[in-house]
Amino acid sequence: MSNKFEITYRLKATEDSGDEESQSKDNQKAEKSPLPSIEISPNEHKLQYAYALWYSRRSPGKTNIQSYDQNLKLVGRFASVEQFWGLYSHLVRPSDLTTHTDFHLFKVGIKPMWEDEANQKGGKWIVRLRKGLVSRCWENLILAILGEQFMVGEEICGAVVSIRFQEDIICVWNKTASDVTITARIRDTLRRVLHLPPTATMEYKTHNDSLKNVHRNL
Repeated sequence: MSNKFEITYRLKATEDSGDEESQSKDNQKAEKSPLPSIEISPNEHKLQYAYALWYSRRSPGKTNIQSYDQNLKLVGRFASVEQFWGLYSHLVRPSDLTTHTDFHLFKVGIKPMWEDEANQKGGKWIVRLRKGLVSRCWENLILAILGEQFMVGEEICGAVVSIRFQEDIICVWNKTASDVTITARIRDTLRRVLHLPPTATMEYKTHNDSLKNVHRNL
């Protein structure tokens, strides 16, 4: 479990660093070295799943798959309620992040990429928010995910918050895009935990379609 000094340093380094070659080498080194298991003390409250929090910052313009992977930075991991709050309480809130940055909260073992085996047949619900709402909505969402409020078994892979210029975006990723019952339950729960009005627009997009769009643009 990362302590607050490691977390702060990692976020600061990611914001300030312009050395893409160095970042790429760090990622390759991390991939070759398996992370140790997350230890939980007997007095901690274990979550049903262990989670990893990732951070990324995108350069404006077109982004290919390789550069996206290189931009992903692991901030920390947790497997208990206490470990989550130890991490979360020292994080920058989404509303204070710079434009074109993202937080990715995913189950340990699932990388926040369409190509990951757990994501290949899945999709995501997309909610676009006006400025000023994202921090509250993001906190409500991750607490709902950790508390298993979606009631869809192992379907939830993770969630992403994206800070953009004119709006902010929250997404929930799931494993099986073809299961309309599952996707509808995720939609309804997402609408409830974010306190969205009935008129709010929500979009579901399969990762396969997203991947096709990227290849088409490239």
